[in-house]
Amino acid sequence: MVTNADVLRYLRSMDFPAPKEDIVREAERAGAPPEVLRALRAMPPVEYGSTEEVARSAATDRAPEVTPADLAAKTRNRTHQRVARHLRQI
Repeated sequence: MVTNADVLRYLRSMDFPAPKEDIVREAERAGAPPEVLRALRAMPPVEYGSTEEVARSAATDRAPEVTPADLAAKTRNRTHQRVARHLRQI
């Protein structure tokens, strides 16, 4: 999967603000691989003010989000739950 660093590597000479089409064109000119171009083409068609905005909008590999279902499963798993010393039955 593509990371933010992969995407930004091909936009070093880009002047901002710039529309999405210019950003994709610059990445193509810089020789970006197909997966980077795919991530850039997945961005909304608006004008971007900086590389940070591009990095936030590009479809890159991010940390997985924790869903409520994940939290519920973790709560049901009692393997790693601990009980405070003052609450233990002696």
